[in-house]
Amino acid sequence: MTPRESRYPVVVVGGGQAGLSASYCLRQRGIRHVVLEAERLGHDWRSRRWDSFCLVTPNWQCALPGFEYRGADPDGFMLRDEIVSYLESYAESFGAPVLEGVRVTRLRRSTGGSYLLDTTVGEIIAEQVVVATGAYHDPSRPAAAERIPAGIEQLHSADYRSPSALPAGDVLVVGSGQSGAQIAEDLHLAGRGVHLAVGNAPRVARFYRGRDCVAWLDEMGHYAKTIDEFAEPAQVRKRVNHYVTGRDGGRDIDLRTFAGQGMRLYGHLLDIRDGRAAFGDDLKSGLDAADQVMESIKDAIDAHIAARGIDAPTEARYTPVWEPDPATHPRELDLAEAGITTVIWSTGFRPDYRWIEVPVFDGRGHPVHRRGVTSAPGLHFLGLPWQHTWGSGRMEGVGRDARYLVERIAASRCITDVCGALTGRSPSRSAVPSPN
Repeated sequence: MTPRESRYPVVVVGGGQAGLSASYCLRQRGIRHVVLEAERLGHDWRSRRWDSFCLVTPNWQCALPGFEYRGADPDGFMLRDEIVSYLESYAESFGAPVLEGVRVTRLRRSTGGSYLLDTTVGEIIAEQVVVATGAYHDPSRPAAAERIPAGIEQLHSADYRSPSALPAGDVLVVGSGQSGAQIAEDLHLAGRGVHLAVGNAPRVARFYRGRDCVAWLDEMGHYAKTIDEFAEPAQVRKRVNHYVTGRDGGRDIDLRTFAGQGMRLYGHLLDIRDGRAAFGDDLKSGLDAADQVMESIKDAIDAHIAARGIDAPTEARYTPVWEPDPATHPRELDLAEAGITTVIWSTGFRPDYRWIEVPVFDGRGHPVHRRGVTSAPGLHFLGLPWQHTWGSGRMEGVGRDARYLVERIAASRCITDVCGALTGRSPSRSAVPSPN
């Protein structure tokens, strides 16, 4: 779709929950803008989620600006297609100016300070830009992927759809973060033979003392805690999410239970050579660490309940149902002998901002910002993990970040309008408020 104009006060790049939240807030402020989406609205939800995928946070946490969840199941967990419908309904609710199928291939600044966006439908000029493409762009695979024997299919978790779409035989899943743990469960419940290389991801109980743990943590202000409240913000941003599931109304993911039911667990993957996979000796420590995080969250909930005198049922603590024997647990796996026909890499993503030719990135390719505001006046990011709070990259908190950025955009535009009216030219860049 071709834009009606070639110049806008604001261009939003990305048509997911972050881009739509920015669009809503801009429209509320009466700021003309356009949202450019390279594929279809909500593309990542459509294309990077498997068939049985559902949210791991309750529906009531879907609280995009002006469009809080109004369905009949606030404590349930929306399925993939329901999430897409939610986003489509959100865009329709305020007439979001979304142009689908328009990819931005290059973003740079002009000598006059505006932003030039090269797109698949021509050049667009913007006073300000909101990059709302998230941080999970290129699927990441380790070097070991190059040494998978011919005849074994391999795919990234972003490309997994269902057990029936895979060749017959056992499956090796590498990585036990949210995606890896849920994909392993999906395969296990379908009766597939599953081998899981366990990483260092923590876990959380689905329910504790009569409520979803998310509800307790929300009440405790956990999701509103800002990145600045941590001693080492850079390390916090590297944290992986706790694994749990909303499947069938929500439940824990207990890898020990799966092991007792026949799933084969190993330590983290070291390498694959000559058809043999080698694993670390950290399976027990990895399982123990995940359980310790879960129990520490329960400790915090207990303290919250006691401090406020809340009437909540008591609940016995978790007891491990399976333990690996470090002395005898296998640390090697012959892929052919085990009948493995598929390897699924649940090993995360790398950011790809190579199309942005503005010097606002660190040595690892991540944008340097404060609450989404960069050192380049008028260039903002939205929807990043831990942009400001834990909820920043999710539907629970992205709206707060969107409102903050749009307030800054509106303030800087007011300065431009006033100075332009008084002097007949744009103000100096020093007139733009600095991040705080």
